Amino acid sequence: QVQLVESGGGLVQPGGSLRLSCAASGILFSLSTMGWYRQAPGNQRELVATISRDGRINYADFVKGRFTISRDNAKKMVYLQMNSLKPEDTAVYSCNRDPFLAWGQGTQVPVSS
Repeated sequence: QVQLVESGGGLVQPGGSLRLSCAASGILFSLSTMGWYRQAPGNQRELVATISRDGRINYADFVKGRFTISRDNAKKMVYLQMNSLKPEDTAVYSCNRDPFLAWGQGTQVPVSS
């Protein structure tokens, strides 16, 4: 059964940090490009970062220098370290494979003082 389960979200103050985790099952994880995406209220889902099976990384311009994506193939996990968070980073963050699978529930990240 294909499943993507995100965790690690929560309320954080501007300038703070969070580490999101995504557990994948039912896919050939080590051969997959994985990514983090986010959807803010009233907005479309947008790409945050991707990491290919051989470790090539791509970031959206709005997170460069602040967020870091990583993966652990043995654990079938992908992570997103988020630093220097801003109120405009508030969104539901989800992980997925490229090409997309069914979306999980995501994890909410409200950035507010």
